[in-house]
Amino acid sequence: MSSRLHSLFDDYGQSPWLDNLKRSFITSGELEQIRASGIRGLTSNPTIFQKAIQGSDDYSDQLSTLVKAKFSPIDCYWQLVLRDIHSAAETFADLHESSKGRDGFVSVEVDPGLAHDGQATLVAARELHQRVAKRNVMIKIPATREGLPVIRTMISEARNVNVTLIFGLERYQQVMNAYIEGLEDLAKASPERLRTVASVASFFISRVDTEIDRLLEQSQNQGAKDLLGTAAINQAKIAYKMFTANFSGPRWQKLADLGARPQRPLWASTSTKNPKYPDTLYVDNLIGPNSVNTLPDNTIASFADHGRLGETLTKNLDLAESQWAKLSDFGVNVDDVADRLEREGVASFQKSFDELIGVLGTKSAEIAQ
Repeated sequence: MSSRLHSLFDDYGQSPWLDNLKRSFITSGELEQIRASGIRGLTSNPTIFQKAIQGSDDYSDQLSTLVKAKFSPIDCYWQLVLRDIHSAAETFADLHESSKGRDGFVSVEVDPGLAHDGQATLVAARELHQRVAKRNVMIKIPATREGLPVIRTMISEARNVNVTLIFGLERYQQVMNAYIEGLEDLAKASPERLRTVASVASFFISRVDTEIDRLLEQSQNQGAKDLLGTAAINQAKIAYKMFTANFSGPRWQKLADLGARPQRPLWASTSTKNPKYPDTLYVDNLIGPNSVNTLPDNTIASFADHGRLGETLTKNLDLAESQWAKLSDFGVNVDDVADRLEREGVASFQKSFDELIGVLGTKSAEIAQ
């Protein structure tokens, strides 16, 4: 592995995380090699676990033991997932310690079927946090309207949160508000615990280009064609400007003086979906300090081989803002796009989760015979 991954953090202050987890990474020792290559954390989601569990026999022995112990399919799911999460957290524990809690995190998501039930999400998030019981775990909570109060409450209880499925700037502002308000609540109750809390806000990237490019392609205007492939990066640059504004100034400084950490923006869904675009498009153009980029295996390999290093998040911001504003000239309503992508994102994770529970039910019945 080249030095590019190490350079992202050492020279530019960005933490590259792995967007994948499967049992063989742990049993083969590959996850330790991945960490040594410069990867500083790990994220997972229901789709990742669906592919991991259905795509191999690595989980068969544990599943058989669980079924014989009369575990239900959904309880089997959590037992399988939590073993991987525990092992991954242990792999990154030393990095979490040496980085003083900046990195070394492993993220696990609550049941996506609860995304529009705030109270149920809070109960599930607390339980998941307690079951993992690792200082370097982050509980993933979808950035739905119903999820916002959950984020604030979890942070107020000094629990680490990865806010997932952010697609728009308005929702991103609400997420940052929830985090800061949660810290302020915690400061009133236990100010000494502020320094123990960490959070990231996961802004999804490639899906934005996929959807907005689709809308732009419907226009016959050359101006629309000139905007193809610009929306996702431009929105991320504007989001990064919002991040720097929110985590500075007197209000934030009061919390920072007590040891609070900013909620770093995390660029998710950074594999390139359009084959016309460079395979490292969403890494090369989203580099900046106090940010995270979570990368699937193939994107890690591509960036390590031929990625371009340099701080890019703060470059050409005026152009990014003007191009973003021009989208409306060609019938693109970015708020509608964000709402639609959020609904589709929640539905996609729920579909993966439900399908996997169904498969585990079938396998459980076969084992029990």
